[in-house]
Amino acid sequence: MTTARHPSRRDFLKSVGVSALAFSGLMRTAYGDAPDRPPNIVLIMADDMGFSDIGCYGGEVCTPTLDRLAAGGLRFTQFYNTARCCPTRASLLTGLYPHQAGMGHMVYDRGQPGYTGRLNNSCVTIAEVLRGAGYRTMAAGKWHVCRFNYQTNTARDRDVWPLQRGFDRFYGSISGGGSYFYPHGLFRDNTPITDIPKDYYFTDAISDEATRFVGQAAQEDRPFFLYVAYTAPHWPLHARATDIKRYEQEYTVGWDVLRQRRLARQVAEGIMRPEWTLTPRDERVRPWNEADHRDWHAHNMAVYAAQIDRMDQGIGRIVAALEHAGELDNTLLVFLSDNGGCAEVLQEWWAKERRAFMYGAVPKGTEIRFGNDPTITTGGPESFASYGVGWANASNTPFRLYKHWVHEGGIATPLIVHWPARIAARGELRHQPGHIIDIMATCAEVGGAKYPATHKGQSITPLEGISLVPAFRDAPLRRKALYWEHEGNRAVRMGKWKLVAKGPKGKWELFDLEADRTETHDLAAEHPQRVKTMAESWQRWAERAHVLPSPWKE
Repeated sequence: MTTARHPSRRDFLKSVGVSALAFSGLMRTAYGDAPDRPPNIVLIMADDMGFSDIGCYGGEVCTPTLDRLAAGGLRFTQFYNTARCCPTRASLLTGLYPHQAGMGHMVYDRGQPGYTGRLNNSCVTIAEVLRGAGYRTMAAGKWHVCRFNYQTNTARDRDVWPLQRGFDRFYGSISGGGSYFYPHGLFRDNTPITDIPKDYYFTDAISDEATRFVGQAAQEDRPFFLYVAYTAPHWPLHARATDIKRYEQEYTVGWDVLRQRRLARQVAEGIMRPEWTLTPRDERVRPWNEADHRDWHAHNMAVYAAQIDRMDQGIGRIVAALEHAGELDNTLLVFLSDNGGCAEVLQEWWAKERRAFMYGAVPKGTEIRFGNDPTITTGGPESFASYGVGWANASNTPFRLYKHWVHEGGIATPLIVHWPARIAARGELRHQPGHIIDIMATCAEVGGAKYPATHKGQSITPLEGISLVPAFRDAPLRRKALYWEHEGNRAVRMGKWKLVAKGPKGKWELFDLEADRTETHDLAAEHPQRVKTMAESWQRWAERAHVLPSPWKE
């Protein structure tokens, strides 16, 4: 039997465009004393992935790369995003609450400073800050922090594209999600890509480009920052057939059993406490043994799992690139999701309104069957569907609600941090509450960069986030409160207490998250003064952070 030869580092570097002359400068020890040079920083974000989907957070999806990174680093159990794609990306990139950066909602201008639909000039990106400290900066994947015309499939706001906001290189989509096989709005740097190969799959392309960026950056004697923003596993349910096949029998047990199994694993891992109650099944969802079209539902979840599996495979290639370049040990690698699992059910009218966005560069004559219709088999490029409420409920185990809302199901994200040179802990959990606004402060600290008061003659909004570095050594993160608003959904967390409301007219609910992380016991009636104090704090934040005036009807 012939054994496949493992490629040498020289072979690998040659394959990603690194010259042989530069190779000798890349031979660094993977382990041992941490180098004096600041670390490389790699931020990887999934799109619409629930809290419990990946293996190391209780899921059954095969994610060996992410599991390996968690085993060699840290998992945060109480880390938060902003409940939606555009706002989360704005906060991640700027260290501000999304409204302060102009992205309080989506990429539409609603006529208010907090809702301009594009990053404003009062913020700076991580790339701009780290570039000032000598970093090479690169991005691959989904940008989605400037306006986009979905009817004509054209991007606007060129001054807010990646290369205009601090990145040296970019490959991906300026707009949001869409077909994985026929994507729309693709760019390399500032140049549109019109020629899509026949066997194209967006997740693979993002991974390939990110891997290439690592190889090219590793030949320079300076640190690099790489932002990898996957669209997986955001709808549509598009996956490689070989990946889907591995999961075809996995989900025939149904969403009820899946939720119970995931929670049991979370408790066993210490991510959840045994006393935290599993939230009731969504009232719109029937018990699995009473559900119609169970085979179709099970297949849909198999496609969703395959999307995550493929993303993990790609992250594996990025990690391998770092290893081959001798850079993994001194790379701060962070993985998270932009919001909770998505319960959106695709409707036929969406297809008519946004055909260019939905279908991208579909060849003429190709028929796309749109919507969550049991007569449509999902997975291939001719389908366009989501996995539905029942599976979103399972993705967010054990929490309430979904993307859009600011109950825990909408804003809780896995957060994996891996940095062997500086984090001594291996496989440990961190329970300190953190927020995506903290990523900027963390990157600036570890990169030796200074967050500016002004940039290009413009005053810059002071940082809202704090560095996560103390939590790396399990020290507390000291702050008074965290805040949220999206589409009128509101929340504030102070210590163990969380005040949250569903919709602009929703009543405030109060939860003790130490005793009840799953938000099943509303204590508002028992603590009226605490509700009043926290609501007033939220109001003051909303007034200063451009949340108000709000476009949502009171």
